[in-house]
Amino acid sequence: MSAADDRLGRAINAMKEKGLSQMIVSDPSSILYLTGKDIHPGERLLALLVRGNGSPVLFINELFPTAEAKGLEIVWLRDTSDGIGMIAGKIEADKPLGIDKTWPSGFLISLMEKTGMSDFVNSSPIVDTIRAIKDEAEARLMEEASRLNDTAIEILVNSISEHHTEKDLAKLLSDIYEQLGTEGFSFEPIIAFGANGANPHHSNSGARLKAGDSIIIDIGCRKDGYCSDMTRTVFWKEVPERSGEVYRTVLEANVRAIEKVRPGVRFCDIDQAARGYIEEKGFGSYFTHRTGHSIGIDVHEAGDVSSANTSVLEPGMVFSVEPGIYLQGDVGVRIEDLVLVTEDGHKVLNSYTKEIKVIGNDAE
Repeated sequence: MSAADDRLGRAINAMKEKGLSQMIVSDPSSILYLTGKDIHPGERLLALLVRGNGSPVLFINELFPTAEAKGLEIVWLRDTSDGIGMIAGKIEADKPLGIDKTWPSGFLISLMEKTGMSDFVNSSPIVDTIRAIKDEAEARLMEEASRLNDTAIEILVNSISEHHTEKDLAKLLSDIYEQLGTEGFSFEPIIAFGANGANPHHSNSGARLKAGDSIIIDIGCRKDGYCSDMTRTVFWKEVPERSGEVYRTVLEANVRAIEKVRPGVRFCDIDQAARGYIEEKGFGSYFTHRTGHSIGIDVHEAGDVSSANTSVLEPGMVFSVEPGIYLQGDVGVRIEDLVLVTEDGHKVLNSYTKEIKVIGNDAE
C-alpha cells in the first residue's frame, strides 16, 4: 500500500467516525499529502472529493498536467468549464458535505446555488489531525531539512560583516540555500538588527549593524516538500548587560519547554514552561506571542503551542519551541528549535549552538 492510499484510508475512516460520507479537500498541501499531487492552482478551481464509498475524484485544470493514478479519478477542467457543476454531479446533495476552511466562498456559494444544499461542516480538522502525526519517512525528511538549515545558518553567521544590511543577508541566505540543494525559503526570512528585533515579524530593511546589536536570524528552507524553521540570536561585537540578561532568560525558557516534551503532555503545558519562567524573571509582558506552531509540508500547520491548546502530544508530532522577549526601542531575542515527539520523549531537530555568541571581533 502506498503512503497516499494509507492516508486516504485514514481520512475516510475519520470521516465515517464524524458521520460524514463525503468531503471536499481544497488545500493544495492537503491534496499533496493525500494524493502525492503537488498542484498550485492560483485562483482556479482545485478540489479533491473524498467519498466513503467510491474512488476519490480530483478536479483539476488542464493547465496543471499530472499523471493518472490508480484508484484516483481525475476530472479535467478548462477555464470555460463549469467546474462547480461537475462537482455537483458527483456529490450526494441530500447528505452533509465536508468543506475545507480554505475553500473560497465564491466556489462554495456557487455549489449551494446549483445543488440547494445547506448542510455543510468544516472538515479540515479531519485531514489536519492525520497530517499532524508524521510517519517515519516524513520525520526523516524533516530532520534532513533541519540539518540543511543548521548548515545554512552557520554559513550565514560566519559571513556577517559590518557592510551587510538585513536585506543583504536575506539575499545571501537565498544563495546559500540554493548551493545546499534546497527548494528555497519555507517562509520569508527575518533578519533583524538591534531594536528592529523587538518587532517579532520585522520586515528586512537597509539597517546596518552597530556595536551591541542583537541579530535575530529566523530562517527556514524547504527540502523534498518539507519545511524547516529555526531562530538564533547572536550579538555584534559585544553584549550589553541588559541584552545578556534577556538572552539567558529566553534560552532557559526554550530549554525548560523542550524538556517537558513527551507523549501525554498538553501543548499548553509546554507553553507554560516557557512563559512561566519568563514571567518569573519579570519579562512576561514582553513575550507577546505563542510559544510555537506545528510544521510539516507547510511551515505553519494546524495546532500550536499556546495556553489555549489543551490537546495532548502524540508521537510523530513536530512543532517549534520559540520563546522571545521584545523590549521596544532596545533589543529583541528569540531562540527557536523544532521538536519531534518520540515514543518515549522527544528529539530536537536543530543542532546549531544556542550558547550566547558574539561575532564581529576577536571575541568571536
